[in-house]
Amino acid sequence: MTKRKLKRQLNLAQVIMLGTAGTLAAEIFVLTGHAAGMAGPGAVVALLIGGILSYSVALNYCELATTYPVAGGAMSYVREAYGNGILSYLVGSMDCMSSTFYAALSAVGFAYSLQVLVPILPIVPVALIAIGVFTVLNLLGATKVGNAQIVLGGFLLAVFALFVIAGFLSPNGFSWQTYTQGKGILIGDTFAASMSMLLGTIALVYNAYVGFEVIADDAEEVSNPNRTIPVGILVSLTLCTLIYVTVALVALGTIPWQQLAGSETTLTDVVRRFLPGFGVPMMAVAGMVATLTSINSAMLSATREAFTLGRDGVWPRPLTKLSRLRTPYVAIVAIGVISSLIAVIGLVDFLSYISSAGYLFVLFWGSLSMVRLRKRYPDIERPFKAPLFPLTSYAAGASCLLIIAFADGQALMFGGGVLGLFAFAYYAAPRVSRWVQSRYRPAGSDGNLILVAASNPNTVKSLVHLASIIAQASEDAYICVTSVATSNRPGVIGRRSRPDVQHRPGGDTPWSQVAADATSRNVALYTKVRTALSVSEGILDEIASHRNVKLTVIGWPGMLNGRNLADNPAKVALQRAHTNIAVLLDRGLGEPRRILVPVGGGIHSRLALRMANEIAISDNAQVTALRLLTSPGAADEGEELEDQTALLGEIIEEALGGVPTGYSLQVVQAQSVQEGILGVAAGSDYDLIVLGSSEEWSLDTGLFGTVGDWIAERAPCSVVFCRRYEPVAMAWLRYRVKMIGDAYDHE
Repeated sequence: MTKRKLKRQLNLAQVIMLGTAGTLAAEIFVLTGHAAGMAGPGAVVALLIGGILSYSVALNYCELATTYPVAGGAMSYVREAYGNGILSYLVGSMDCMSSTFYAALSAVGFAYSLQVLVPILPIVPVALIAIGVFTVLNLLGATKVGNAQIVLGGFLLAVFALFVIAGFLSPNGFSWQTYTQGKGILIGDTFAASMSMLLGTIALVYNAYVGFEVIADDAEEVSNPNRTIPVGILVSLTLCTLIYVTVALVALGTIPWQQLAGSETTLTDVVRRFLPGFGVPMMAVAGMVATLTSINSAMLSATREAFTLGRDGVWPRPLTKLSRLRTPYVAIVAIGVISSLIAVIGLVDFLSYISSAGYLFVLFWGSLSMVRLRKRYPDIERPFKAPLFPLTSYAAGASCLLIIAFADGQALMFGGGVLGLFAFAYYAAPRVSRWVQSRYRPAGSDGNLILVAASNPNTVKSLVHLASIIAQASEDAYICVTSVATSNRPGVIGRRSRPDVQHRPGGDTPWSQVAADATSRNVALYTKVRTALSVSEGILDEIASHRNVKLTVIGWPGMLNGRNLADNPAKVALQRAHTNIAVLLDRGLGEPRRILVPVGGGIHSRLALRMANEIAISDNAQVTALRLLTSPGAADEGEELEDQTALLGEIIEEALGGVPTGYSLQVVQAQSVQEGILGVAAGSDYDLIVLGSSEEWSLDTGLFGTVGDWIAERAPCSVVFCRRYEPVAMAWLRYRVKMIGDAYDHE
């Protein structure tokens, strides 16, 4: 089934800058000093080798991202290669977590950099503001993110170009004598010692090149992906390699490496030599800009990975919700909130360990997945084929193993711990969910009794008819038809109602007439008369007396208001009964052959889908699942229609385990929900509308709220209204949240 898709909108310039500026980041300002402390002038060689090795990963990603140009990056490739199991879950989760932590880490780094210029600024609030700005930018769309990266990245490229050119041309800049100090590039006492230093330095700098991964993570939003993705990845990696190597060469050729070893201010110390005056503040601003580009690209990666995890069903489904701008706004807000919480907590070193270990795990499996994909799908179209395959895949895997061999032990330990936690969650979550459901399962979720509330003798026959159709779809379902005899004699019934008469239909009793339908469908039925102070109390007490009520069926009482509404048995049952409710408005139900189910996506819509499916199974009916678009102009875009159709299919799959045969999916533009439903119903010969309640059922403005009551009054056929059990307070909260969401969508 087609899945919801993001909008392709990123052009080549935006993609190149996402990869370039996202890679350069803040590391370049401290990387040279740390590398110099490990390998001296050999740091330049290590940076060059690290860049060359990164081409193996880059070429793999060019092939993978053009073959599967979807959001999620490595997770998508691993899923296609090894299946949608724990490995793809771990890769996606680690990738998303690493990007989220890196965004928080960069925000804290930006705050510290800004504090150097303005000491009175607090760290945490500044970091939160930075995260908030880029969260809003992501909400506005990938194009806005790409444009911001062009501006920020363009400034960075200009600064580094000036740094390198001035460094080579200035008499106070680069000197070969300073760089080598007359001893050469490798500083180890032996060749083996020099190689050990070099390999350790390569392990240090390797992660600094993988920023191009953001292009693969966001491949679903790249225009002309077959060309743009490989060009963007390779150009951005080439630019970054060139900048890293030349910047390090200028730095170590301007100031002896012994003085720069381990320095956190290498570039500002160097630029002061050949660009006195404005050089230092220029590099300080560049450092802040680099952290901003890191936040921007990391949040883009994290949100698209969260979107993909939700779309694959391994993370919460709401993460896949798209706004009218076709951005995954729930995922964006969630990542923004998590990044903010991480920034508040701090633990910068801890975050950097986990982030680097997570990227290593993702790169390793992402690259090796290509070997398996080539074997599994040798004939699939590959717009870009990595040269020298399988050397590129094995080289990428070997590079990751090299980094592991020389990586910081704490980073590996933290990364392993996080992997263990994710694996535990993967296996434990279903069991915890089943335990919670078994302990707190709403009434009716696994029952086999359909209770018919026969409060009106004129509707009981049609109610039993509906209950029989639904019961026939289940192997062990049976029906209890309950009527209530009211009495005002407390001495007779006490404070509780009681069943005075209970019998099975037979002979010439009035109940035998309504039992014929159930008998013809081979469904067991019995009847009961309960004495109570009121019909409402009698129905509630009858429901409470059973533990296995699957559904309570009630007749539509007509249009109600005021006191009549508050005291009506149907309204009382809707608000107080701890079971699923179906209210039937019968306009000649008969044997339904065509059923219309409007689907909004809430819990009540899912109950309506299940009920419509049970009716369809019993009577071999055709079901039309309808989704309405009420945003102006939404249906004018083919992508929006495709997206909403895919969403509709996913909701049906979630509710029913798949899209059954005989279902048709329809997406329609309408001025309002009620007009859209009635318009479709009037345009085709439907026998029944099965409608999930809105959250307004919990309010006192009508039986099911303004929309439901309006449809009931005007529908051309029978209507069944469904309400899945939930506490009234939860329904009220859900209604308020929906109102806020609708206000946001119409801004």
